[in-house]
Amino acid sequence: MAATSLSTAAAFPIPIKPSLHQSPFFLRAFISLPPNPMLRTFLSSSSSSSARRFLSHNTSAVINRLYLFPRISSVTLHHQRTINSQRVLAMAEQSSKTIHNHKHTNRLAAEHSPYLLQHAHNPVDWYPWGEEAFAEARSRDAPIFLSIGYSTCHWCHVMEVESFEDEGVAKLLNDWFVSIKVDREERPDVDKVYMTYVQALYGGGGWPLSVFLSPDLKPLMGGTYFPPEDKYGRPGFKTILRKVKEAWDKKRDMLITSGAFAMEQLAEALSSTASSDKLPDGLPQTALQHCAEQLTESYDSKYGGFGSAPKFPRPVEIQLMLYHWKKLKDTGKPSEAKYPLEMAVFTLQCMAKGGVHDHIGGGFHRYSVDECWHVPHFEKMLYDQGQLATAFLDAFSITKDLFYSSVSRDILEYIRRDMTGPDGEIFSAEDADSAESEGATHKKEGAFYVWTSSEVDDTVGEHGTIFKDHYYIKPSGNCDLSTMSDPHNEFKDKNVLIERNSTAAMASKYGMPVEKYLDMLGTCRKKLFDVRAKRPRPHLDDKVIVSWNGLVISSFARASKILKAEHDGARFYFPVVGTDPKQYLEVAEKAASFIRKNLYNPNKHRLHHSFRNGPSKAPGFLDDYAFLISGLLDLYEFGGSIFWLAWAMELQDTQHELFLDKNGGGYFNTPGEDPSILLRVKEDHDGAEPSGNSVSVINLVRLASIVAGSKSENYKRTAEHVLAVFEKRLKDAAIAVPLMCCAADMLSVPSRKHVVVIGKKPSTKLDNMLAAAHASYDPNRTVVHIDPTDEEEMEFWEQTNGNTALMAKNNFDANKVVALVCQNFTCKPPLDDPKSLEGLLSQ
Repeated sequence: MAATSLSTAAAFPIPIKPSLHQSPFFLRAFISLPPNPMLRTFLSSSSSSSARRFLSHNTSAVINRLYLFPRISSVTLHHQRTINSQRVLAMAEQSSKTIHNHKHTNRLAAEHSPYLLQHAHNPVDWYPWGEEAFAEARSRDAPIFLSIGYSTCHWCHVMEVESFEDEGVAKLLNDWFVSIKVDREERPDVDKVYMTYVQALYGGGGWPLSVFLSPDLKPLMGGTYFPPEDKYGRPGFKTILRKVKEAWDKKRDMLITSGAFAMEQLAEALSSTASSDKLPDGLPQTALQHCAEQLTESYDSKYGGFGSAPKFPRPVEIQLMLYHWKKLKDTGKPSEAKYPLEMAVFTLQCMAKGGVHDHIGGGFHRYSVDECWHVPHFEKMLYDQGQLATAFLDAFSITKDLFYSSVSRDILEYIRRDMTGPDGEIFSAEDADSAESEGATHKKEGAFYVWTSSEVDDTVGEHGTIFKDHYYIKPSGNCDLSTMSDPHNEFKDKNVLIERNSTAAMASKYGMPVEKYLDMLGTCRKKLFDVRAKRPRPHLDDKVIVSWNGLVISSFARASKILKAEHDGARFYFPVVGTDPKQYLEVAEKAASFIRKNLYNPNKHRLHHSFRNGPSKAPGFLDDYAFLISGLLDLYEFGGSIFWLAWAMELQDTQHELFLDKNGGGYFNTPGEDPSILLRVKEDHDGAEPSGNSVSVINLVRLASIVAGSKSENYKRTAEHVLAVFEKRLKDAAIAVPLMCCAADMLSVPSRKHVVVIGKKPSTKLDNMLAAAHASYDPNRTVVHIDPTDEEEMEFWEQTNGNTALMAKNNFDANKVVALVCQNFTCKPPLDDPKSLEGLLSQ
């Protein structure tokens, strides 16, 4: 079965994960539209967003012919959600004996994914994604029920307890369908195909993703979470199963034709190729400006962030604003430059002071359900930690304010302590739900993180009054700052820590010096941390995902030099422990080494996507290559071995072979070798994670500045062609691609600034010079470091950039470290003092 290629240049909404505090998306089933010649004509001549609206509108006619699901009010939805949550708790208690006794065991028991293993003892006869399941569907001539989620997804847990542990539901699924369970983090390629289908036809999506397929894997209908029974005019999951079975028996030809047609039209409407070899002149600058303007229009000046509740930390927006600040500053517009900087740093401040930040243990939760960053959806994702640490490091580079360096340390220390394995591997996520006490039979969202007022008093002792005032802790609970924070009083008497006043103001209120006040807060947090450590922990998803590790490798490597700019005598307060920054480089190197050893085939030069008790069956995807290459470039530029740079170049060659559309431009998200993946996507949306194409363009720009000759030109040409694919996106919807806007501008810069550091390795002097080279914020700067006494290193440079090798030979002094700053084919005189280098680069 040949895969179809497509681009996500359509303005799809960002997939949002339903949470305990947020109404799940589709509580109804959908059926795709029948073939329609008018639709084909319309799609070929209209924008993707218009096409999506047309598809959704015309689909409703088919839905209404089969069964009608009326809309209900948000009040009813809220009530239903509360009932669902209560029901889950009761059912979890009832089913716990069954789970522990393993009355049922299915094929998922042989899998490695934590999410699949969570379902290994459901009565549903689950299959993992693969030929065995497909063959079973063909032999039985039965439709497939595909359920996609991930191990820390709250509503995935809800649907499991309500439906997949129910013997009656399981019988319907087992009798009428072939049921397949997929971990979206393990198989993002599968998730992308069917999430694209659901988003395109119905205007949104989320997890759990529930899709019915034909035996040849074409989608027939889909949605997300379904309640088990009919309520409030909505169909329950059992009703949906019966309706799908009825439609399959009586309208099979229409369904199969519709599914094939829907996929065909998706590919036709969304496929994108470049109409030229590069972007028109001026578009990079225009797109950057437009993106900044659009973000400014959505900026929340009261609480920070862009847009309204629920608020997600989207670090690419911060990156765009900081990059825009730098461009305006460098082009002599300081009065304009201050606004994007103010928006970026205020957003970071509000996030760090809010409940979305774990003040006790460090790190950030997935998102805030309210507008004031207070009550979060409590899961912690690795990709958030890596990107946010980098954002706070960038803010520190610009402001030199220890507030930002301290928060970046807070995140990195959380990763080291709670998310890192014994061999340096870094795990994926921590769940939102956990038991409230040892031996409890059910889990509750946020149980590990929230506090009663009396618990705080009992733990922190004499400082309880001050601590509670600082973090807005109240006997009745504090989730009252917004009507969206806790609409059903689920956190009655509970508190989510939030800082509503400045530390200086609070210290003054209590007549304490600021440092003494901060020390007191840190001592109290440590006491609470020790008590919290005795609570049942949330589930840890200990998969190792290459792409997410790449993001974190970047942040640790960058921190190893950027944090050296903290002033002497800087004090840190728990959970920040004042780690020597050079240790962060070691963390990055260990993580990279783990991937090299366990997830890379040096003979084929290929990556696996993930690891848990061995490499996954899934190959490396575009994001794995792009994010890891970015991490390796940072690992080298911030002081790591030349080996990491050489590996990055090797991976870039492999990425080019596996994913590049050499004729049409752009990178596909998959290698295109798996016939079960029906669509190859050219991803461009910079959302919770940046797109692989955006990161790849930046990687190519960086690589082109490091090497010389035809290799450099090839990197540039590839980057130009990639961007040309997304010309319309950059023109019409820049806000959807903030990192791509930065990437396009980077490529348009006539000459990047080069810093070449020359000296013997390892040495403290060289480390200090590298720290000076990275002390100021400048995304358009390349830093290389060379030891001319290292034969292998010199051989590498002679092969890749003879000018750099010659520069190193001519300026080497065995008794000191020197740095040269070059731009526009001209170099400043060598400097041997880090302060002088820092001053020159900050001009």
